[in-house]
Amino acid sequence: MKKHLETFTEVLGWVGVLFILVAYGLLSAGIIASTSAWYHGLNLIGGIGIIVDALSDKNYQPAVLNVIWIMIALYGLSQVFI
Repeated sequence: MKKHLETFTEVLGWVGVLFILVAYGLLSAGIIASTSAWYHGLNLIGGIGIIVDALSDKNYQPAVLNVIWIMIALYGLSQVFI
């Protein structure tokens, strides 16, 4: 069971990395705007995935970085919807 949990958290971490890279790539290509819900949503989900993996590995630096990343994404989303 522990091995399955480790695999699950690793997958979440890689999905998180992928979402953040996709968000940045789409932004850089001019496909989405930095003010779009898609951009902030991808960063939010990406940050969550990385935090889950980082905490499961007791790797606190990326967890702290992504808590801040998520707060920025939430602020961005609040600007989109408010």
